[in-house]
Amino acid sequence: MASHLQSEIKQTKPFARRSDEALLSILRTATVLEHGSNELLRDYGITMTQYNVLRILRGAGARGLCGRDIAERLISRVPDVSRLLDRMAEMGLLSKERDAADRRHVTARITPRGRRVLKQATPALEVFGRARVESLSARSIEALVEALDTIREGV
Repeated sequence: MASHLQSEIKQTKPFARRSDEALLSILRTATVLEHGSNELLRDYGITMTQYNVLRILRGAGARGLCGRDIAERLISRVPDVSRLLDRMAEMGLLSKERDAADRRHVTARITPRGRRVLKQATPALEVFGRARVESLSARSIEALVEALDTIREGV
């Protein structure tokens, strides 16, 4: 009998190993969650990556952060953070300030508009996320978090 994942991706052959299925299931789940989040955030004019940048900058407070520091904190790796920040600045979600002493150093800060978008989008995103895990027991959630931590430690 085909597994749920096999049916979902229309795979006719069984997985060679259960671990192969587990890894592919993680990737498929991440894709489903990212797509759903991006669809929801479209109503607010941002992507999940932009939402993540806004959260990072909100947490940084008035001091802001440089692009390198933002890149290190992002959930998904972005090949060109400076271009991402430029687009977000054009949207009015963040401001950028070049250091007078070192012109290469640019500090990004969330703007009031960025704070508003973040505040408006967060409740809907939280409902979406909670709906995905609400059928899991507290023990299952804890086991999932621990298992995913263990997998990432190999990175």
